[in-house]
Amino acid sequence: MSFAAPPFAQPRIEPSLKRVRVLFGGSYVVDTRDAKLVWEKPLYPTYFFPMSKMDPSWFHKSSKDNQEHGINIYDLVVGDRNAPAAVTAFTGEASDTKDLAGLFKIEFSSTDAWFEEDERIYVHPKDPYKRVDVLQSSRQVRVTLNGVELASTNRPRLLFETGLRVRTYMPLTDVRVDLLRPSDTVTECPYKGVAKYYNVQLPDGEVHKDIVWYYRTPQPECGQMAGYVAFYDEKVNVWVDEDDYAEVPNARARVQ
Repeated sequence: MSFAAPPFAQPRIEPSLKRVRVLFGGSYVVDTRDAKLVWEKPLYPTYFFPMSKMDPSWFHKSSKDNQEHGINIYDLVVGDRNAPAAVTAFTGEASDTKDLAGLFKIEFSSTDAWFEEDERIYVHPKDPYKRVDVLQSSRQVRVTLNGVELASTNRPRLLFETGLRVRTYMPLTDVRVDLLRPSDTVTECPYKGVAKYYNVQLPDGEVHKDIVWYYRTPQPECGQMAGYVAFYDEKVNVWVDEDDYAEVPNARARVQ
């Protein structure tokens, strides 16, 4: 079962205690201790900034501004670098965004780097109401697909992440590595790091794409996952514990 962050009515706005800097084109286009954390959606916050922190020399009215009621769209321009429509400013004229009046946000992926204090952050700000724990376990876990065993271990590491299902990470040495094929897929998580993927090719030649992932250099709080892989539980069959070997076809692992 997935859970939202604390049941905030959106948008929820609260001050950040951190100095926040946004780097683009060799300049810090934002450098402030007055950032706001805003939950536009339940799962994670976005940084917003007071309009007084906007340097007009870097924010140019965008040709993509569709004059939507209550917002203005700007290009972020520094020297010869241009991030089109990267900035959204809220005027407060629309009833559903009136609480955001006088604030603006910058598209995270449009810039070169973001910093909280002197630490770089990735993907989006971390949610102060969320935590990630990686715990060593002695559960017996077995994974199969179409009758083929893909992995079996009694030394998994369980990742508990607020609001998300438990994920089971297994030592690569307990996995049928002969069935793994490198994938070009890459995803990022601000808590865990950069994930790379494997496809699984069964003995009959059937290929199942991106059903295994791993973090080669996980973020420090998840460092125990190095050398471990996770299976996409929703796309394989999983058994948990020797005395409770109940098949769970195409469902989440029965970690309970």
